Formats: sequence, structure tokens, C-alpha cells
Amino acid sequence: MSIEIVCGDITRLQVDAIVNAANPGLLGGGGVDGAIHRAAGPGLLNACRALPEIAPGVRCPTGDARITLGFALPARHIIHTVGPIWHGGDRHEAELLASCYHACMRCATEVHATSIAFPAISCGIYGYPPVAAAAITVNVLRDALTTADAMRVVLCAFSASMETILHDALEQAELGT
Repeated sequence: MSIEIVCGDITRLQVDAIVNAANPGLLGGGGVDGAIHRAAGPGLLNACRALPEIAPGVRCPTGDARITLGFALPARHIIHTVGPIWHGGDRHEAELLASCYHACMRCATEVHATSIAFPAISCGIYGYPPVAAAAITVNVLRDALTTADAMRVVLCAFSASMETILHDALEQAELGT
């Protein structure tokens, strides 16, 4: 079992798969989504457009994941997941966020990935409180790694403060608090 925490650019990581914190349409956006689309090149947008809509403008519902090739990225695959928008915690946000991580790990296993990098899903414009999100992230991934212990998981923070929050969550999980 391996969970690493780094602060940096997820598009440059040498892993089999990176996770994109996407919007339901999967056609690019701001934050990490925009950065991944820019770094991957136009092939990514074309691949996302080819994914079927399950509702008008929705290729991936909140809490689920879809996978594409990595195109110009070092990663072979991009796993797109749609995290919940924070509404105060009373709209099943915790369950939906946990579902994102489960769905991403399932996708990674399906393509035989041995390493995966996650951004801080929903912690940007979607407004999820970072400390609460980090606890969910670490707990779900630690549980997932009990059955996928050969998987290397990288949590890629977008700032030093997020990196600290992730380290604290991992430490608390290891202490069982």
C-alpha cells in the first residue's frame, strides 16, 4: 500500500493514470480540468465528445467516472470524475465524493494501472471544505488499497496549504483518529 502526497502539476506526473476533476459535460473547464485539457491536447476534447451523453450535456454524473487515453500527457489514461458541489453537507456530498474515489479506483483497475494520481476533487470552485474532503479521500483510498495493495496512489495538491491538509489527514488516518 502506498499513498504519496506531492505539491505540483498533476499533468507532469509519471503515473499510469491521472484523475481529472471534471464537470458533467467533460468538455473542459477551469482549474485542474482546464490544465489537463490544455496539456493533453485536442485529442482529449475529441475523445470526451465521443463519450455518450446520459442526459443532455451530461457524459458523467456526479460521483461516477469515465476514462480516456492520456494523449500528450505522460499518463497513459485520464480518469474523469465529477465531484459534488458543496451545499453545506446536507445533500449527500460526502457519499458522492467517496463515490468519486471508488469509481476512479475501479477504472484504474480495469485498465491495469499500477499508479494513479488524484487532485483535490471538489476542493476548488466546487467549494468542498478541504479538511473534510481530505479525510474522505484518505479513508476511501486506504480502504481501496487493502484489495489493490500493488497500486501506487499519489495525492497531488495544488497548493502548499492543501499539501499540509492532506499530510494531516493521512497522519490522522494512520493513527486511527
